[in-house]
Amino acid sequence: MSELWNHTSLSDFILLGLFGYSTYDLFLFSLVLLASAVALLGNILFLVLIQANRHLHTPMYFFLSQLSIMDLIAMSTVVPKMAVNLLSGSKSISWGACATQIFLVVMVTGAECFLLAVMAYDRYAAVCHPLRYPVLMNWKACSLLTMASWMVGVSDSVIDVSVVFSFPYCGSLEVDHFFCEVPALLRLSCADTSFFEDLIYACCVLMLLLPLVVIVASYTRVLTAVIRMPSTEGKQKALTTCSSHLAVVSLYYGGAMFSYMQRASSRTPVGDRATSIFYTILTPMLNPLIYRV
Repeated sequence: MSELWNHTSLSDFILLGLFGYSTYDLFLFSLVLLASAVALLGNILFLVLIQANRHLHTPMYFFLSQLSIMDLIAMSTVVPKMAVNLLSGSKSISWGACATQIFLVVMVTGAECFLLAVMAYDRYAAVCHPLRYPVLMNWKACSLLTMASWMVGVSDSVIDVSVVFSFPYCGSLEVDHFFCEVPALLRLSCADTSFFEDLIYACCVLMLLLPLVVIVASYTRVLTAVIRMPSTEGKQKALTTCSSHLAVVSLYYGGAMFSYMQRASSRTPVGDRATSIFYTILTPMLNPLIYRV
C-alpha cells in the first residue's frame, strides 16, 4: 500500500470529468459551482446557528449538525478537485488522492444511511414516549448512536479502499467519472472483479435496507400515535417535524437505491455520474433548506 501514496512510481489516474469546454458545458459547470456555494454556505450557517442558539441544543439538532458535517465532507471531497481539473486543463489525480476520495465519500454515505435511521428513532421516542424522551435520548445515548453511525461508514470505506487498490490496473487509467468512485475504478482493473462487485452489491443492499426497516417501523408508530392525538396543534407540530426528516430520507434513499442497488452489469458511467451529482451536490444543498429553522 506504500505505493498508493508514492504516486511518483505510478501513473496517475485521469478523471474524464463531467464537463467539456463548450459554452453549454461551461454554463452547466457554473450552475454546479453555484449549487456547491449555496450548499457550503447553507450548511455552515446551519452549523453556526445550531451552535449559537441554546434552544437548538437538542438531540434532533445535534443529529442535524452531524448530517451537515457529512454533507460538507462529501461535497468538499469532490467539487474542488473537479473545479481545479476543469479550470487548469489537467485531469490527473494521484493514487493517494483517489484513495482519499473513495474513503471519504464511502464513509459519509454509509454513515448518513445509519444516521437517518437514528434520527427516525429519535422522532419515534419524542412522539411516542415524550415523558421518557430525556432518558431515552440523553447525551450519552446520542453520542454513542452517532459514533456508531460514523464507525459503520469508516469500516465500510476502509474495506473498499483496501480491496479496490489490491487489484492490478495494467491498462487504461482513464476514469469515466468526475471523481474516484469504486465502480468506475473496478471497470479499469485487468483482474476479475466480479466476486467483489457482487459482494459490494450485497453489502449495499444490506446497509440500505436495515436502516430503512428502522425508519419505516419508527414512522409507522409515529403516524399511528399522531392519528390518536386529540390536539390538532399537537398533530400539526409532530407532522411538520417528521415531514422534514421524511423529505431528506426520500432524497437520500432515492439516489442511493438507484445508485447502489443495481448490479454491476446494469450500471453505466452516465448513470453513475448523474446519481453522484445528486448525493454529492444537490442533497447537501437541499438539506439545510428542508431543515430551515
